[in-house]
Amino acid sequence: MSEDFELNTQVSEIARRIRELRDLSDMTLAEMAQMCGVSEDEMSTYEGGEVDIPISFLIKLSEKFHVDMTEMITGESPRLTTYALTRHGKGVKVLRRKHYEYKNLAYNFIGRKVEPLDVIVPLGINPEFVPSSHDGHEFDYVLEGTLRLHIAGKQVTLGPGDSIYYDSHNPHALEAVGGDVHMLAIVIP
Repeated sequence: MSEDFELNTQVSEIARRIRELRDLSDMTLAEMAQMCGVSEDEMSTYEGGEVDIPISFLIKLSEKFHVDMTEMITGESPRLTTYALTRHGKGVKVLRRKHYEYKNLAYNFIGRKVEPLDVIVPLGINPEFVPSSHDGHEFDYVLEGTLRLHIAGKQVTLGPGDSIYYDSHNPHALEAVGGDVHMLAIVIP
């Protein structure tokens, strides 16, 4: 099964769950869009599974509807309240962007306040530096490789052990320099 097929399938499933939330809440598309702070057209593309759905949008939607992020992504409820242990190389694969590989490291913990993600930025991916932006803040910690972060018209280069904390409303894109980058990203809604 190709990664594009998996990505399209996961986006379609998330889109279906978004539509179901709206239907169960007896809201119109316009009402839900307004509640989530997006345009009606944008909300429609998310519900239609036509585009990658930003993680920040899913976090906001989860908060507004009191539904755990894990349920939004996987359709399953998290079960743990004391701690969630994730072994090396494990975590729930989050297929949400073609550019980067994500694994959620705390997917099974109820009521998370942040989304810790294991991220791989492959060399040569996103050569146009297509930026994204989302609500909240983000903390990135480089484990392996050299990362160039394009943010708000500036470039910052980070190596192993370097970290950066930023307001993720600012358009940002990641670039691997010289080889793949392995990093920890913590998205803070």
